[in-house]
Amino acid sequence: MHSISSINAMNLDQFTGTFAGVYESSPWVVKRAWPGRPFQDAAALQSTLRRMVEEASTAEQDALIRAHPDLGGRLAREGRLTADSTREQSRLGLDRLGEAEHAEFTRLNDAYQSRFHFPFIICVGLLADRRRIHQAFLDRLGNSPDQERREALRQIHLIAALRLSSLVEGFVPPAASTL
Repeated sequence: MHSISSINAMNLDQFTGTFAGVYESSPWVVKRAWPGRPFQDAAALQSTLRRMVEEASTAEQDALIRAHPDLGGRLAREGRLTADSTREQSRLGLDRLGEAEHAEFTRLNDAYQSRFHFPFIICVGLLADRRRIHQAFLDRLGNSPDQERREALRQIHLIAALRLSSLVEGFVPPAASTL
């Protein structure tokens, strides 16, 4: 865990190395936030990271969305996710789905990808079981592409906040309803 004073003292390489995983495979977010130091507190750091995503181009945001793996997909079964994604998906057993459940997740991932052209993203760290993920898949398949793109970015910010809370002393992620 890092204090805000130690974070503010980090050089760019240290800062990037520490926080690069907060936004899935997208260290550009962290690199753009670094000049915003000194951060008043952990919430200011989180707000700055979020703003870097919101101010990014549509192409950059789309790349960030597409950097996320399918839930319970082939990469999870093969153990080829990032450390953060592995920890998050394994918490709900998404890396150990039975054949029938894996087939259902594959069907839903494929339907979602076909409709929206990016992976289904949900903050599994806020969920208690896989049934809620399954229901969210079904519910969100009815969204418009624009609604779902906004929801994907909202979920990414929730994931980032949870990841940040494991790195920064005293940071309590905002409730899902506030993001």
